[in-house]
Amino acid sequence: MKRIYLHPLPVRIWHWVNAVSFVVLIVTGLQIRYREILGLMKFREAVDIHNFFGFVLIFNFFIWLVYYIVTGKIRIYIPPLNLKKFVMGSLKQARYYGYGLLMGEQNPHHSTPDNKFNPMQQMAYLAIMLLLIPLQLVSGLLLWDAKRFADFINLAGGIKIVDTVHVFLFLFFLSFIFVHIYLATLGHTATAHIKAMFTGYEELEEEHGH
Repeated sequence: MKRIYLHPLPVRIWHWVNAVSFVVLIVTGLQIRYREILGLMKFREAVDIHNFFGFVLIFNFFIWLVYYIVTGKIRIYIPPLNLKKFVMGSLKQARYYGYGLLMGEQNPHHSTPDNKFNPMQQMAYLAIMLLLIPLQLVSGLLLWDAKRFADFINLAGGIKIVDTVHVFLFLFFLSFIFVHIYLATLGHTATAHIKAMFTGYEELEEEHGH
């Protein structure tokens, strides 16, 4: 095994603040949406907690954006401009997830600090971080104070449209969390990737002859 420092401290802090915020928002969001079925907390408490962690998520997102732009690390989210290289890398990765992983083959992508994500991850995370999360944060902000942002809500098509977007994105992120956790267990051990998000160091198997 060799160890590489893959996750700097600011990234790890951001990741876990994000993770906790998402879980709390999902639980309180369910309580708000299904208050007649769930009895986890009072409705007003659920709304207050949901709003608080919503603003935590907004603040955390801008911390992430500034950090990645200033350090230049934002490039790890950007797929290669060489379309053939990107398509071939994506196909190799898709084959690994669908077949190679089950057959005990090695992951075709080897993470480094400057090349952290495989092509499929780059495409997914780019859409999530620069489109879906901002859209969820904006829709949540509009719903937080519908009267104050009435003009923007009307511009977006009305309160029902904004609410529907917010709910559908909630369902997407709920599904994403389960997929994310599953993919996090695909290291050389089931907890290797998870451990790395605490220590910063990723353990990689060295190839024979190197």
